[in-house]
Amino acid sequence: MVTKRLISKYGLENHGLTNLGPTHWNYNTPMLYEEAIRNREGMLGHLGPLVVRTGLHTGRAANEKFIVEESGSKDKVWWGKVNKPFPPEKFDMMFRRLEAYLQGRSLYVQDCYGGHDARYRLPVRVITETAWHSLFARTMLIQARWEELEKHVPQFTVLHVPNFHAIPEIDGTYSEAFILLNLRRKLVLIGGTAYGGEIKKSVFTVLNYLLPQKNVLSMHCSANVGPDGDTTLFFGLSGTGKTTLSADPNRQLIGDDEHGWSADGIFNFEGGCYAKVIRLDQESEPEIYATTRRFGTILENVGFDPITRRVDLNDGALTENTRAAYPLGHIPNALKGGQAGHPRNVVMLTADAFGVMPPISKLTPEQAMYHFISGYTAKVAGTEAGITEPQATFSACFGAPFMVLHPSRYAELLADRIREHKVNCWLVNTGWTGGPYGVGQRMKINYTRAMLNAAIKGELDNVPYEQDPIFGVQVPTECPGVPSEVLNARNTWKDKGAYDEKAKHLAELFEENFREYADQCSDEIVAAGPKSGASVVQA
Repeated sequence: MVTKRLISKYGLENHGLTNLGPTHWNYNTPMLYEEAIRNREGMLGHLGPLVVRTGLHTGRAANEKFIVEESGSKDKVWWGKVNKPFPPEKFDMMFRRLEAYLQGRSLYVQDCYGGHDARYRLPVRVITETAWHSLFARTMLIQARWEELEKHVPQFTVLHVPNFHAIPEIDGTYSEAFILLNLRRKLVLIGGTAYGGEIKKSVFTVLNYLLPQKNVLSMHCSANVGPDGDTTLFFGLSGTGKTTLSADPNRQLIGDDEHGWSADGIFNFEGGCYAKVIRLDQESEPEIYATTRRFGTILENVGFDPITRRVDLNDGALTENTRAAYPLGHIPNALKGGQAGHPRNVVMLTADAFGVMPPISKLTPEQAMYHFISGYTAKVAGTEAGITEPQATFSACFGAPFMVLHPSRYAELLADRIREHKVNCWLVNTGWTGGPYGVGQRMKINYTRAMLNAAIKGELDNVPYEQDPIFGVQVPTECPGVPSEVLNARNTWKDKGAYDEKAKHLAELFEENFREYADQCSDEIVAAGPKSGASVVQA
């Protein structure tokens, strides 16, 4: 039987939820396993993972996210295609329908925190109608200590009801799925989707609104720290190598996805990792691979044999976005406490499928702000329906779907930190070399690791550099462990004219994308970007 120690004095009636069925407060991992299996929400896999299915939605429902338009936050929110306004009266009506739906139903409650730094952590309550989503919240957020639970008062609440579907004609949504953020009521409503990532990204979105107003930079990045206390941040969109490159056996992992940068250093927002595991290779990523065979890990939409109970990470029948959610402690070299000092290096990763960006280059603070706001990578054929050739993708701050304020606000904070702590900034292309996708080849991972290790260890501080004529960045001409011809992207192409044409085309795409942000940025930042009209110096 659950003791009162697990139950907060701040009851669910404070959220307007009454006449409920049995409520399960702060169940631990074994208890939630038992509940999930008893409720037929998932199955126990070989060696211990909980294997679940998310149904129709196997990824984020990005188009179904709205922010309630209200006076307290209206003038602060970056409204547009990312942050779409939602009428307060429609939100209130949706909540009343949810109240009626939940009467008599069993609920699971997790009281936890977002953020390891006690001065900035956000007390969060996640209320779910399923046990496995409660386990997801417990795994991905920071667990409250036993002595904290009774006095836990949430400053934000996530009400997650995947089996409740919106009626677009009545509710004003685009589909049956919805993610509604009400900053005034400090409440997030999620329905119509069982994808676990919506829970963690909702909390991240809230922190992205609150923390910059406290002069803390919130970031969509991974982070690790070396034996000398040298912290490195890795920004990058999906497919750029953010998780892989930060998982260095010689450095401690702070976190793989969400961090804050305060006046005292870096802190992780989460207590777990949420890794993409499709075709995960045991040899190249042994730590993450091992988590898929452990108790306490949730496997979403992973291939699974219900007879042998063995998982198949190569099976993408349900989705290419198969996921593993596991406690950070499952990684052997994870940093306990989730906090470290100020970074010495910031790395921005891009997978350039055009094959024209340098494999590594050094950025000025203005260039760092430009590329941070741009958030460039490229999609290649086969990643999405309809894509037959490389397509440039820009996501502001390397995480536009979760940024509530204007990107310039996050960029200003980043620039302040970079200048104050004299941080080295690097742009690393983990994409193609020797030609575009289909002609060239993917940059060798051992070359990328060698370049990153040299940058982080200071081995690139005193080597010669030359300026890229189109992208304007400083490119080293020497790097330990990397052939010099690899460092100059143009020299890896047989057809130099074809390179020049592709490079100028990509520069045009940068310029077009940045017009949206130019009015909010200084002339120095705007001038720090690529120049499509620049003359190419012939090699």
